[in-house]
Amino acid sequence: MAKRILITDDALFMRVTLKRILSDAGFEVVGEAANGVESISLYNDLKPDLVTMDITMPEMDGIEALKAIRAADPNATIVMCSAMGQQNLMVEALQAGAKEFIVKPFQAEKVLEVITRHAA
Repeated sequence: MAKRILITDDALFMRVTLKRILSDAGFEVVGEAANGVESISLYNDLKPDLVTMDITMPEMDGIEALKAIRAADPNATIVMCSAMGQQNLMVEALQAGAKEFIVKPFQAEKVLEVITRHAA
């Protein structure tokens, strides 16, 4: 089971919420990024087992960051996080290599179900 997770979200509240859910379940949150640029840098430094990636962020959005990380590491496991109503962006992210989606607002059971499925 993948234990090392990088959380990417521009909203501090969302990062804190996700970190609590994952930490309480025994996952290790190795880093937090507030945008795509930070996420790529931290991914390269920390080599996490899995990345949670918000779609809508300043500087570089989650889909661009997803593409950059997957270009550098085709085996990267990235799970997108998005609000309801972003179906067109979800399709684009899946085509770019995202494994799955977690919908906001986060529900602990759903988050853990998706993360555990891709953490192997």
